[in-house]
Amino acid sequence: MPSPELASVDGVITPTPEARIPPGDDGLLRGDGVFEVIRLYQGRPFALVEHLDRMERSADAIELPIERAPLEAEIAAILAEYGKHEGQMRLVVTRGGRRLIFTENLPPLGGEVALATVRYSPTIILTGVKSLSYAANMQATRIAKAKGADEALLVRPDGIVLEAPTSTIFWVSPEGGLRTPSIGSGILESITRAKIVRELHVEEGEYPIEDLRGAREAFLASTVREAQPVSALDGRALPEVPGPRTQEVIEAFAGVLASELDPAPPAADPAEERS
Repeated sequence: MPSPELASVDGVITPTPEARIPPGDDGLLRGDGVFEVIRLYQGRPFALVEHLDRMERSADAIELPIERAPLEAEIAAILAEYGKHEGQMRLVVTRGGRRLIFTENLPPLGGEVALATVRYSPTIILTGVKSLSYAANMQATRIAKAKGADEALLVRPDGIVLEAPTSTIFWVSPEGGLRTPSIGSGILESITRAKIVRELHVEEGEYPIEDLRGAREAFLASTVREAQPVSALDGRALPEVPGPRTQEVIEAFAGVLASELDPAPPAADPAEERS
C-alpha cells in the first residue's frame, strides 16, 4: 500500500500536490539550496541528527542561513501525521528562505543494480555539498540508462572511481579487501558509508576504475538503498551477486538499524504552540 505523500512548507502541512512555494525562489530558479533524504522505517527516521548536521554543513558551505529549531519542530509535526509507514522524508531549505519537508514513497530499486561508467569532474566549490544543483547527477543516470544500465558510476577524467549519483560504491579488491573511495577523492560524505566503515574494516583511497573492474563483488550504499548488490559494470557481469562480503555488510547494517534507529520525534504540544 502506498504511503501518504505529505508536504510541509514553513510548517503548513498539505497533501504534496497542494503544496506551493513562490515561483521566484532561487531554490527553484537556480538550484540554490540544500537538501537531505532520510529513510523512514515504520515512520521512524534513520540517523536524523546526522542528516541535519550534514545539512547544516552544506548550508554553511554556500552561506545559506538555516534555522534548525523550526525545522526540527516541523519534522516532528509531519511525522506525527504520517504515521507508521515505510518511505522516505526529503528536507529542503531554499535560498528564498523556504523550509520544505516531503514524505515520499520509496523508489523501485530491485534486488540488484547494473552500472555504467560516466566521466565526471567534481566541482571544487560544491564538492561535498548536498545542494539542490543535482542536474549533472541526474543526467549521468540518464546517460547510464541509455547504455542499458540501471545507474551511473561516476569516474573522474583521470580514471579514479568516485560514486554513483546518489550512493556510495564499495567493492572487494582482487586481493580480498573491502574498498571504497576516500572522501578526499571528491565524493559526498555519506552517512551510510560512515556507518559501514565504522562497523567493518574498509580500505579507503583513490582507486582506478581498473581495480573495480577486477572485483568479484560490489555494492552501492545509501540511506534509501541500504546495501544493494551490483550485478554488472559496463556490461560485464560480476561473478558474485551478492557476494559474501556484500552479505556481511547487509547483516551488519541490519544490526546498525536495530541499535540506532531514531524514534519518531514527539509531536509538538498544541498548548505550547499557542503560548
